[in-house]
Amino acid sequence: MLLSDLVATSNAVAATRSRKAKVAAIATLLSSATPEELETVTAYLGGTLRQRRTGLGWRGLSGQPEPACDPTLTVLEVHAAFDTIAALAGAGSQAARSAAVAELFGRATGPEQAWLRGVVTGAVRQGALDALVQEAVARAAGVPLTSVRRAAMLAGSTTAVTVAAMTGGEDALAGFGLEVGRPVLPMLASSAPDLPAALSKASGAAQDAVSVDVKLDGIRIQVHRDGDDVLVATRTLEDITARLPEVVAVARALPSTRFVLDGEALALDEDGRPRPFQETASRTAQQAGVAVTPYFFDVLHHDGADLLDSPGADRLAILESLVPVEHRVPRLVTRDPADAQVFLQDALASGHEGVVVKNLAAPYDAGRRGAAWVKVKPVHTLDLVVLAVEWGSGRREGWLSNIHLGARDPGSGAGSEQRWVMLGKTFKGMTDEMLAWQTERFTELATTPVDRSSYVVHVRPEQVVEVAFDGVQRSSRYPGGMALRFARVVRYRDDKTAAEADTVDTVRSFV
Repeated sequence: MLLSDLVATSNAVAATRSRKAKVAAIATLLSSATPEELETVTAYLGGTLRQRRTGLGWRGLSGQPEPACDPTLTVLEVHAAFDTIAALAGAGSQAARSAAVAELFGRATGPEQAWLRGVVTGAVRQGALDALVQEAVARAAGVPLTSVRRAAMLAGSTTAVTVAAMTGGEDALAGFGLEVGRPVLPMLASSAPDLPAALSKASGAAQDAVSVDVKLDGIRIQVHRDGDDVLVATRTLEDITARLPEVVAVARALPSTRFVLDGEALALDEDGRPRPFQETASRTAQQAGVAVTPYFFDVLHHDGADLLDSPGADRLAILESLVPVEHRVPRLVTRDPADAQVFLQDALASGHEGVVVKNLAAPYDAGRRGAAWVKVKPVHTLDLVVLAVEWGSGRREGWLSNIHLGARDPGSGAGSEQRWVMLGKTFKGMTDEMLAWQTERFTELATTPVDRSSYVVHVRPEQVVEVAFDGVQRSSRYPGGMALRFARVVRYRDDKTAAEADTVDTVRSFV
């Protein structure tokens, strides 16, 4: 398939607001792709590259050759070129990367060059990301959309299941069950402003007993064991097994040789209290430094039995038989709000973030966030997205400092159609190290020139930041009619995508 065909479809999709027309255009292109092209075509239709990192940014794409007159590039040639660019490292890699980019862009026509810049910088403005692509895959393959969605959650991506859907139909999609050794997207918790609200939300109308788990401030891990083989993956499905030998050792010591566990890896001090999150994050980013301890709170598979559809109570019983108490997240099963409140206070006194209230009848809903799990963090925090950043002054002179904070508008669609509601600005809580890091990071994400010609540098809405605040007040200064009070940065969340940021509805619940 020529890249020009894909670009033409992308432009056509961008030109219409009709969801039906978008899906039809994507489905038509998918139907014309060969099996070898499907993964790449699916990723490109979703506005992303298949490579996790390429080392390219906005500045590295400026000053490219004149566009080619005729389209000759194929999607597989483009994918191969980015594979080569992503593999470059070490001395001379910057020059080699520039030469490779120039060669690729020199073969591209004007529309193709514009699309390539967009896909590299995450700015493909077509409004056709994962949800729409899944609909198109279902239409092109003639299979139920629910089958595509479930397979994509279990496989970890839509790209991974497209070939199966297009070549094997519903039977092939059914083969994407839970597979030990292949990480699945984790179940996520929604938020509540306080414990009574969380108990009501999770327990349902019957007010049944719930599980109240301590919310640890660590790194989410999913641990797979098959015989002596152990895999440790993050919430974004990155393999970090080699960095956490102590977690591997705990997994191999358990009285089973085939299981999948969900939990957290946490760094502790000598008194058993949690160390700062940055120390845990640093430890899981490299195989050195402070030790971490795994704590598990769910089991997805055990000795040949898949447990995703089993009630939470059944999964917890299996977890307790498999994992010793020193490696289980502390929990209380109760229907008494007073007991739950005491448990929450004890968790906070031990240095933890709060609790997660869980419905014991609910299945493990991989890749979804709903009312079955509800987190409560009495120190109010939100996961927001940085929309822009301002140059600092005084001690912060020369650094990109004051960040503009945005929440997701849940009614606005996805991807390039996603809208953001600004809630204020802050530079509070930033250390010198954080200022240096974010100056580099937001230079990479910039959509406007990073120089002093403009006080404000606008950035692609990709970087998630966890912000603590004292409350939400009404404000006519911002479009959403509200602003955060005394907002301060807790940490940057590289383990979360912008699609996982909190919504403006969540923010309104604090007003």
